[in-house]
Amino acid sequence: MTSLPDWSSLQPLSRRTVLKIFGIGTIATGVGYSRLSKPQPTVHQQDPIALPYYPDRDLSVVVVGGGLAGLAAAYELSQRGIKVTLLERSPQLGGKIASWPIQVGNEQLMMEHGFHGFFPQYYNLFNLVEELNIHENFKSLNFYSVVYKDGYAPEVFRPSHSAFPWNVVDLAVSSPNRLKWGINLTKVKHLQVFREITGFRNPQSFQRLDDLSVAEWVASDFPRGLYDLYFLPFAKSSLNAPDVLSAGELMQFFHFYFFGNPEGLAFNGTCQDMGRSLVDPIATAIANNGGRILTGATVSDIAWKNGQISGLTYHQGSAATNPVPFWVDRNPLLTNSEMEFYGAGDRVFSLKPGSDDALSLTCTHQGCTVQRTVAATAQGYACPCHGAQYAADGTVTGGPARENLTRYRVVQRQGDRVQLVAIAPPNATASSETLTADYYVLAADIPGIQHLLSLSTGEPEPTVATQVSQLQVADPFAVARFWFDRDFEWEQSWFTSLSGYRLIDSITLYHRIQEDYIAWAKRTGGSVVELHAYCYKEREFPTQQDLLDTFEAELYDVVPALQGATVLHRQLVNQKNFAGFPPGSFSNRPETTTAAKNLLFAGDWVKMPFPCGLMERAVSSGLLAANAILHQEGSQRRPIFSVNPEGVLKI
Repeated sequence: MTSLPDWSSLQPLSRRTVLKIFGIGTIATGVGYSRLSKPQPTVHQQDPIALPYYPDRDLSVVVVGGGLAGLAAAYELSQRGIKVTLLERSPQLGGKIASWPIQVGNEQLMMEHGFHGFFPQYYNLFNLVEELNIHENFKSLNFYSVVYKDGYAPEVFRPSHSAFPWNVVDLAVSSPNRLKWGINLTKVKHLQVFREITGFRNPQSFQRLDDLSVAEWVASDFPRGLYDLYFLPFAKSSLNAPDVLSAGELMQFFHFYFFGNPEGLAFNGTCQDMGRSLVDPIATAIANNGGRILTGATVSDIAWKNGQISGLTYHQGSAATNPVPFWVDRNPLLTNSEMEFYGAGDRVFSLKPGSDDALSLTCTHQGCTVQRTVAATAQGYACPCHGAQYAADGTVTGGPARENLTRYRVVQRQGDRVQLVAIAPPNATASSETLTADYYVLAADIPGIQHLLSLSTGEPEPTVATQVSQLQVADPFAVARFWFDRDFEWEQSWFTSLSGYRLIDSITLYHRIQEDYIAWAKRTGGSVVELHAYCYKEREFPTQQDLLDTFEAELYDVVPALQGATVLHRQLVNQKNFAGFPPGSFSNRPETTTAAKNLLFAGDWVKMPFPCGLMERAVSSGLLAANAILHQEGSQRRPIFSVNPEGVLKI
């Protein structure tokens, strides 16, 4: 980085001065945005003529994946009288927004994969909320803060109806750090940065920037304050680290969340867990329209014929009865001379060198990854979250767990990968069924999509197979939720982004947001705090014990008032399945429609025709998949909405 000019002698800036600095004073009245007329959402997909609402023939669709993308596709298709079967491998629907019961002392509460904010420009998601009439399940968090460990005062974002350039003006006027931005538009690089962040355009922005990582793009003569204050925390909130995130993708992200967004950055949370607040109502609507929903359903075969899917087979049963082999990669950070480890996050397997027997290290109590223990008397495994203990063969020896760890057999090896299959206990039962349909929507996460294609019999469509094989996942994501015996004062937002810490990227006060946790805090006088690490590096935190220890240590730095408080309970969720958007990945990223005529993709990893992100990207992709089927059948498509798809200063 180059050294920054000394702005300390400057006076606070007026709106007119800010406009002049940014070079937009002459266009401010000509871009169609004003304080009196808020830009309306752009309609991306709307048929120019009235078409039949329902297809004119009986249709069936199989949707694989019960996250937001799969739920949105199944919802829209079931609304149109189409016979839908939705398969979800997990015991609960929701994918990355699923929730499940946990035991906290003598009480049962709901755990999730982490707090999710619902931004007002999530137009397609909130249209579903409107149709389901579940507004009361959401609550405003009023404002949103970003807090920095060193060097900067907190930034606070509030509801706004200002689009570019007025949102930039408002930010410059209200930001306590505006004199530290370091922007000098007489520098060529600074001018280029300003044009890129305000002039997003697809595909032109990707053509210029997709081959660069964010870290590479900002490495030379970049405004340091701008990077520290906005680029770094918002890049990580995309769940991709700056060193492996495409600069073009970040421009799309910035456009959707700020420069093309007239709604402001304040957002809603759910009044209860995401399952009750959003997932269950969508699932109920699907079922009420005749849809069939199957959880705990694992696809074991996808049959191909003439470049299309001709059918698929699934089975239902416990993990121990799952007959489907799967591949996992060797984990070099955990492997040593005595034990090999495969997988990552909350899906890790141990295997003695030369052995064909593997052990799942997913604790059967509440899903944390158990850690290997080496004692003088015996070897085994212990859970860092709640103290469950297992012998070396996976047998429960103590703590709250009641079921043994699941055992697996090595089917084959390929380099640093092994293929495993569960060893079913005696008398175990499972059922299977083969489904045929007119269309298939694959809406799993990236590891799931790649696994599904690996199950193909016959010849999968080659373009589809190539595109799926090139998808990449992001660095792992971790969530730690702590229950304390005391409350504390907190002046920032109930969900606050944090920047500058070694691990923590955000903090959420659950006892101020969700009703069950509010009630728990009132009964006990305690508090419930959740911490996120969006895209940490595994080499720095190779085990879940490392994560928990660092989360707790940094929490006391963020909230000193909790030092000395008693931790009543803690819960860890650790995943490596979020979509990666590395440099060079845009051009060959799969779209919703595929080269296989009866196959559609949906998920937050597909290439989208308009700017969107995170949950809105998942929902929109599911609706686009449903629209593609309806369009092919000559039926009316659902209107799809987005922010202005291009920046005002588009290049």
